[in-house]
Amino acid sequence: MNHWIIAPVILPALLAPILGFVMRHDMTLARVFSLAGTVALTAMAIGLFVLAGGDPQVYYLGDWPAPFGIVLVLDRLSALMVLITTVLALLVLIHAVATGWDARGRHFHALFQFQLMGIVGAFLTGDIFNLFVFFEILLIASYGLMIHSGGPERMRAGLQYVVINLAGSTLFLFALGVLYSTTGTLNIADLAQRLQEVPPGEAALVRVAAMLLMIVFGLKAALFPLQFWLPGTYANAPAPVAALFAIMTKVGAYAILRVHTLVFGPGIEATDGMAGDWLFPAAIVTIAIGAIGVLGARRLMPLIAFSVLGSMGTLMVAVSAFSPAATTAALYYLVHSTFAAAALFLLADLVLARRREDWLRARPVTVQNGLFAALFFAAAIGMAGMPPLSGFLGKLLVLDALRAPGALAWAWSAVLVGSLMTIVGFARAGSMLFWKSTAVGAAVRPPRPADEPEAPGPAGVAQVAPTMAAVAVLALLAAFAGPLMNYLEGTTAQLFDREGYISTVLNTDAELK
Repeated sequence: MNHWIIAPVILPALLAPILGFVMRHDMTLARVFSLAGTVALTAMAIGLFVLAGGDPQVYYLGDWPAPFGIVLVLDRLSALMVLITTVLALLVLIHAVATGWDARGRHFHALFQFQLMGIVGAFLTGDIFNLFVFFEILLIASYGLMIHSGGPERMRAGLQYVVINLAGSTLFLFALGVLYSTTGTLNIADLAQRLQEVPPGEAALVRVAAMLLMIVFGLKAALFPLQFWLPGTYANAPAPVAALFAIMTKVGAYAILRVHTLVFGPGIEATDGMAGDWLFPAAIVTIAIGAIGVLGARRLMPLIAFSVLGSMGTLMVAVSAFSPAATTAALYYLVHSTFAAAALFLLADLVLARRREDWLRARPVTVQNGLFAALFFAAAIGMAGMPPLSGFLGKLLVLDALRAPGALAWAWSAVLVGSLMTIVGFARAGSMLFWKSTAVGAAVRPPRPADEPEAPGPAGVAQVAPTMAAVAVLALLAAFAGPLMNYLEGTTAQLFDREGYISTVLNTDAELK
């Protein structure tokens, strides 16, 4: 076994309690260890990404064979998701340290590492019950990060976030109970093998479990009608935390891809076609809600939050097809939308710290207005799907993959009209933030209270660099779209190779020998 597979889970799991109990009163030391740990985690992710080029690799905890023991599975998809998570986490952490966000609470770095442990573990696990466990770890950490630095609006949004996700966790347990009572296993490979033998006439409980899991994963992915938690949560969270949350909805999308392709997906008579029938209309409505929210937003953070919601709808439209071409397009768009959302949230933090409010109305020009305007323009066209950045290619790939007669009209109309509305919403916001006259802004600006500190001065290199790096990723995704698509096509082929996954995890080839 390759012990490096479990290292990205162990490292933050060990580092988090040390940061929480030993270093919480020494911010400098906490920053050094947290940054060093995240850099090491990113290096591990790069190594695993290189290792995952061939067949899936399995780590058996305690050397217990599957399906009796806990397994971690490293394949091209899990390696890709872990790499995206660690790179994003490093950018967010640098921004949080450079802007001082991490110093507004003692436990930021400990919670941040627990969050990484949960996200990385969710991508690597080969067992649905442990997917639930890692979901709970990342959600508990996200509760603390959500209310970091306090405030009534943040506490109210955090309470809603907690209640909704507790309801989702309860449904998750119900689904696991139903699935285990029916099949006697929760190992993904073992489930995929056993469900191939279940006749449709005896699979009522299996279909119930599949739908419950779809609801839970749809909640995590903020799909209609369970999307209402996302705008309030992302708009009220600290901006660096909202940037990290850009990967949180992707955990739900990943779970749908993994479970509903391998376990309940094409070729399984008992559940074939169920997921796509429900996902497609939900994704279409999600795009519409996101686009309308962007167009009607009067504050910057909600505008970005609704754009994230719309991007999740676009991603899930592609996922709902459950075909190799659409899945490849979905994976490309997943990578793009993660860094586009992160760039917007990180930039919003820099802008709002100098404007003192996030209302989209005229204000005097802030320092570095030209730099912020350029970054906003780049990130906005990336999120809206305009050339030359990767958003245009991502949406083009999604549309090209959805040309079936039943899907073409709805998918193309939703994506194209949603993109137009998003462009208009961001154009209005950008003109109000950066191009309205100073005279108009001065006329409406209230006097600054005597006890309010001055707005921060020009942003330093360390503060701007993470945003610029996130935008640069969008450009690199466009420039190297060919090699990336080759990798993603191999990832999709591996994801749809059910028999190969089963034989690797359950080691059936060795048993036959």
